[in-house]
Amino acid sequence: MKVLVTGATGLIGSAICARLHAEGHEVTAAIRPGSSPVPASVQHTLSVDMAKATQKSDWTPHLEGIEAVVNCVGVMQDSPRDDTEGVHVGGASALFLACEELGVRRVIQISAIGVDRGPVSAFSETKSRGDAALMERDLDWVILRPSVVLGRPVFGASALFRGLAALPVLPVVKGTGELQVVQLDDVTATVAFFLKSSAPARVACELVGPQRLTMSEVVARYRQWMGWRPARRFELPRLLSALLYRAGDLAGALGWRSPMRSTAAKEIARGAVGDATHWSALTGIVPQSLDAALATKPVTVQDRWFAKLYFLKPLIFVVLALFWIATGIVSLTTGFHSGVDLMVQARTGMLAVPGVVAGAIADILVGLAIAYRPAARRGLHAAIALSLFYILAGTILLPELWNEPLGPLMKIWPILALHFVALAILDER
Repeated sequence: MKVLVTGATGLIGSAICARLHAEGHEVTAAIRPGSSPVPASVQHTLSVDMAKATQKSDWTPHLEGIEAVVNCVGVMQDSPRDDTEGVHVGGASALFLACEELGVRRVIQISAIGVDRGPVSAFSETKSRGDAALMERDLDWVILRPSVVLGRPVFGASALFRGLAALPVLPVVKGTGELQVVQLDDVTATVAFFLKSSAPARVACELVGPQRLTMSEVVARYRQWMGWRPARRFELPRLLSALLYRAGDLAGALGWRSPMRSTAAKEIARGAVGDATHWSALTGIVPQSLDAALATKPVTVQDRWFAKLYFLKPLIFVVLALFWIATGIVSLTTGFHSGVDLMVQARTGMLAVPGVVAGAIADILVGLAIAYRPAARRGLHAAIALSLFYILAGTILLPELWNEPLGPLMKIWPILALHFVALAILDER
């Protein structure tokens, strides 16, 4: 069967592509322009921005020869990069309408647990409306509402659990509901089942695991899986947890996809629990528990590295951005005369003042670029180039700086190395 999978570079979408390819389907991946990496299991790709493809005509050229569609696109919260209304309602509705008119009967929608129980955020409200738009169409639709999805690959909440598992002290957030986490393999098996011609249609299923766990219990199981002793726990004050969610919103406004945002706080307060009876009765799938799933996947050094680097990553980017911005500000204010004196010692003449000003502005621009996710890679490259320039210029103009007790040129090297680390861990998926 020729299947179009939207959101094919996401956690669920990429796994579905791999599962369908393994079962002999021909997969076409619809991905956001500039997204990477494209799953190796995909035969064809097309670039579509779901938030902007809100007209039927945006989809009809891409549905030629397609026999089924799996819509995996989802965004947690509005930001400069994400639009919940456009993705979950506008783009999805246009896709469903195009499927109806072109006779692409089978459409599977990956929704989310609880969105049919009343919205608590823009995420659940728009997801619910997207589900309703599909149910209005004359299609063989299937709506799957998974709980928090966990598997070997990680992103979002699943990555957060591993990061929390690496902390020696576990912060416990008040007001979080219980979770029935579901395994990624069970989700992909469900999609494969419903693509069969004999599978039932016009059904909605909740995809949940058999265990009801608190967030702390999920983290504890990952910590045990990693081979680490149980962590001490402390209850995070509400004010501090609110500040962390606000910090996540700020990161989102800068283009970073932090799982700790205000939408997540609202959704997790409701919890992610449901009833797997209908799902199992239709498909014959017995959902795997988190304990059983972890027991079948031996931990690797890469798993431990990822967990330990999870919270170091934002720290690295915050430190680098502030380092460059602060350096520029100091050069323009309290350190201006010292900078000019150094330039005079280097015999730059009339270029002393302009040189200090230009260097300060360059530092600030580099810091701002690193802080803004769409420009972060270019900012890191610029920072590396600028650091090498400072080393070269200092060596030529003021070689005695290598002998300074505080080592102003020596200290550039570890900073330079940290930029390469930042480049290595920049990708989010």
